[in-house]
Amino acid sequence: MMKHASVALSLAALGHDTRLTIFRLLVRAGNDGLNIGEVGQHLGMAASTLAYHLGTLVDAGLVTQERQGRQIINRVDFDAMHQTVSFLTAECCAGVRLTQEDAA
Repeated sequence: MMKHASVALSLAALGHDTRLTIFRLLVRAGNDGLNIGEVGQHLGMAASTLAYHLGTLVDAGLVTQERQGRQIINRVDFDAMHQTVSFLTAECCAGVRLTQEDAA
């Protein structure tokens, strides 16, 4: 189960328009992933910009990178993605009640 700090880091990484766009592209790419050049072609972004934003997604644990020869393949860590969504929805519709301690 993820902790608040891990979820906050994941959501902060996804809270930037460019990183969210990159992440959604990698979700569509599935387990095959994409190298930085391919991401750049799809999104019309420079490799240096993409490297910075991908680094943030990697640091947040949402994307993994694997070297294959001269290329680095970027993939979504689907387990981390599902854990983040599960954390957000775990207590859905459970109700919220104030206790006397909360009200004081």
